Amino acid sequence: MDNAALMSEAVVAVELEHGSGNAITPTKVLHVTTIIEAMIVHLFSSILLRILSKRKIERMEKLVLMSGLILFVVLFTTQLRLASAVWQQAHATFYGGSDASGTMGGACGYGNLYSDGYGIKTAALSTALFNDGRSCGACYQIVCNAKQVPQWCLRGTSITITATNFCPPNYALPSDNGGWCNPPRPHFDMSQPAFEMIAKYKAGIVPILYRKVGCKRTGGIRFTINGRDYFELVLISNVGGAGDISQVWVKGSKMNNWESMTRNWGANWQSVKYLNGQSLSFRVQLSNGRTRTAYNVAPSTWRFGQSFKTNVQF
Repeated sequence: MDNAALMSEAVVAVELEHGSGNAITPTKVLHVTTIIEAMIVHLFSSILLRILSKRKIERMEKLVLMSGLILFVVLFTTQLRLASAVWQQAHATFYGGSDASGTMGGACGYGNLYSDGYGIKTAALSTALFNDGRSCGACYQIVCNAKQVPQWCLRGTSITITATNFCPPNYALPSDNGGWCNPPRPHFDMSQPAFEMIAKYKAGIVPILYRKVGCKRTGGIRFTINGRDYFELVLISNVGGAGDISQVWVKGSKMNNWESMTRNWGANWQSVKYLNGQSLSFRVQLSNGRTRTAYNVAPSTWRFGQSFKTNVQF
């Protein structure tokens, strides 16, 4: 099959779904992704064969070219599959009122979700997803499952939310009738405005498809220093990329080495060093392993309760 035929199949696959009035499901996206992967492999194989047929190339040079092609294809298709991450099933409800004012604060510790960079597109996660606060700051793309409840879903819509709170279990109610956040159910209790972007208010609860995606933030990472002497509690917010933090280090201007911090709760990380009177730098690692370092975030005159913005972002 040539490139034109492969492209035609990909286009037809998409057009058939739109033409039939059905939403493009995760399985359909994976099918198109596979077709595109085949196109890439076929295209670069053809280019390489043409080069090899027109030039007298030593055996070692051929091996180098082939190795380069294989590496490129592997890296490209890996990124392509990551972009079409597997969708999973869950349910969604809403809370916080029509203006989302009731979603401020929460188990991640962000406080004012507007000033911390998250706005109204937020959700509280059930135990299965919250992971003892490790999911704070992570972003999820959510689609109402119109195949199951077409009368309640707003077709053709999706939303990307940030995990900012915990939805506690209610063991007094059954998991399928009020105890929506009971383990092991994956559940998103979304802000009301966010919920109404994908479903009708009267639905109350809808089945959804979700997948973890990258976070896009405006401005740099923010650090808010609370606590007291020998106990610095640092809230880290407005984090892009994977969004959820796996490790943090701090270094005072009078320190020789980076000091590992520990998660206290939610997005709050603690140090038990005496950091007063020092300018502070922070190193942040996300769940995907990517790391950024923000130097001299706080001047030596910093005080507890202050927040500092940086130009560093993922």
